[in-house]
Amino acid sequence: MLARSQRMRSGEDFRHTIRRGARGTQPTLVTHLVIGPDPLRSGVTGARVPRTGGQTSVGFVVSKAVGSAVERNRVKRQLRHLMRDRVDRLPRGSRVVVRALPAAQSADSATLAEHLDAALVRAGAR
Repeated sequence: MLARSQRMRSGEDFRHTIRRGARGTQPTLVTHLVIGPDPLRSGVTGARVPRTGGQTSVGFVVSKAVGSAVERNRVKRQLRHLMRDRVDRLPRGSRVVVRALPAAQSADSATLAEHLDAALVRAGAR
């Protein structure tokens, strides 16, 4: 499980990462990645506000297209578990949003792990 401090909870952080981040696409998921600390970023009001902390944060988007609530939660748990092992490989202060596609519902953990690694590499995480 990811530490609480590593979980993205702010809607503004999700929006910023999805809009500004590099994208890596695979058949079961899409990753959006903003590498490294972002010392000044736009706030809700348009003012430039300093980013707090240098902790890497990860967020997950699993829509209803993936399946029922039970299936969505299972996919999200699998992705959280997989990201826990990969978050330390990212530069400090990076932000990642992992968006599950409908094909993620029927994929096993090994496939999701392979696709997650490939998507992170495509988005620019080495």
